[in-house]
Amino acid sequence: MPCWIGTSGWVYAHWREVFYPVGLPESRWLPYYAQRFPTVELNNSFYRLPSEQAFARWAAEAPVGFRFAVKASRYLTHLKKLKDPQEPLQRFLGRARLLGNRLGPILYQLPPNWKANLERLQAFLACLPSGLTHVIEFRDPSWMCAEVFSLLEESGTSLCVTSLPGITSPVRTTSQTVYIRMHGAQTLYASCYSEAELRWWASQIAEALAGGKKVYVYFNNDAFGYAVQNAHRLTELVHHTCSL
Repeated sequence: MPCWIGTSGWVYAHWREVFYPVGLPESRWLPYYAQRFPTVELNNSFYRLPSEQAFARWAAEAPVGFRFAVKASRYLTHLKKLKDPQEPLQRFLGRARLLGNRLGPILYQLPPNWKANLERLQAFLACLPSGLTHVIEFRDPSWMCAEVFSLLEESGTSLCVTSLPGITSPVRTTSQTVYIRMHGAQTLYASCYSEAELRWWASQIAEALAGGKKVYVYFNNDAFGYAVQNAHRLTELVHHTCSL
């Protein structure tokens, strides 16, 4: 199935013993993770652009078929708020492309409390290069409107479907790729999804797959290793639902 389910990040000290075996050095965490999940969301790139050597190393350590989703720099999304994106986009994507055929979607997370700016969004979308999967996550409800959805559809950009306390995100597709971020339904980054919640999400994913969509899902509720637990279970439920 064209479905990739994993976690947002893999380097968490509190996953030692919960997910990573005792004694496994951190330098071996990515290969260990990649044996168990087909994808990961690179989120440290949001805070600081990793080196060329880091991207090349990650590509070498991941198996064929593995996908890295890469989160764009907050300089582009939070400081500049998508204004004059050409140079920072070129610099960021130049590094991300070093992942080669292991490069998955590019995620642009906009800041909370920044109200919808259609002109700024339209200009930004026009600068996005073709040949890549681009995804935008909105954190202010003013962006959840027909005008924004139309701009995303016209440019082939995916709307990030977000599970986040206090945010109502429609389960809506604006391109051939469905991108879902699971931040915790009750407590941000720190609550475990229930079996009923995961079954509901599995049904939504199965419906998207049946419609010919590609699906990426990342759990960001890293506390207590919930992300690992939930990603494993959702994978099982999606396979079961699609086999019915």
